[in-house]
Amino acid sequence: MASIPFDQRDGWIWFNGEIVPWKDAKVHVLTHGLHYGSCVFEGERAYEGVIFKSTEHSVRLRKSAELMDFEIPYSVEELDAAKAKVVALNGGGDQYVRPVAWRGSEMMAVSAQHNKIHVAVATWAWPSMFDPETKMKGIKLDIAEFRRPDPQCAPVHAKAAGLYMICTISKHKAEKKGYADAMMLDWQGRVAECTGANIFFTRDGAIHTPIADCFLNGITRQTVIALAKEQGLEVIERRIMPDELPAFNECFIVGSAAEVTPVAEIGPYTFKPGNISRTMMDSYTNAVRPKSKAA
Repeated sequence: MASIPFDQRDGWIWFNGEIVPWKDAKVHVLTHGLHYGSCVFEGERAYEGVIFKSTEHSVRLRKSAELMDFEIPYSVEELDAAKAKVVALNGGGDQYVRPVAWRGSEMMAVSAQHNKIHVAVATWAWPSMFDPETKMKGIKLDIAEFRRPDPQCAPVHAKAAGLYMICTISKHKAEKKGYADAMMLDWQGRVAECTGANIFFTRDGAIHTPIADCFLNGITRQTVIALAKEQGLEVIERRIMPDELPAFNECFIVGSAAEVTPVAEIGPYTFKPGNISRTMMDSYTNAVRPKSKAA
């Protein structure tokens, strides 16, 4: 499946309020969202046909659009219903869910106040990236050259397409060097996040994670923090400098795509995935899977 281009797959996409065949969901080349980055999106997962925290993602999608100075013409309830419908039409089970909203083609300049706002929802089968035992070996991260921007320079709390340009560049560079991903610093040189996931460290039985003030406070991040506290673990949100990395025992990243994935290396620094990483992996799995909840 991974070898099939995404514009050539079969299935159904919700497009501006209508269900259309996958291959018919198209936009024009002169679309403002393509040229100027006026586009917001969400990354979600459905487990056993049920989208995890669907409403929270729909709320954030609308908020991201507001930060980008446009309004999504569908309510949270309508977005939730559209996502659930597409998941069901595309076969249920474990799927990735991608709602996206962008400015259309009515104006083609920096200003685009009168452009139509388009919204689409696509879903596709996507199992977890790794099985639990493979995950526990830990992935390897590079340290990115690009940094997350100053909040005064970009709408950092929007899940906006343009903010991911440096993520793609950084991930490509990391993969060319044999790494799975890259850890990014913020504009002041402090630890921030990875290219598409938030990052956590452990020391002396406590969990440490950077303050999410110049990058997205991920819904998975918020979920993991709550689950850790339920497990009786102390969670400390604070500034973390790169020179602190040798003092941490474990490291793991979290996100809708990554779920909870332990880290074995960040550049020259090594970590040993252990009990806290395993605990958070298991807790997250139990939280997201409806059958696990019901068991």
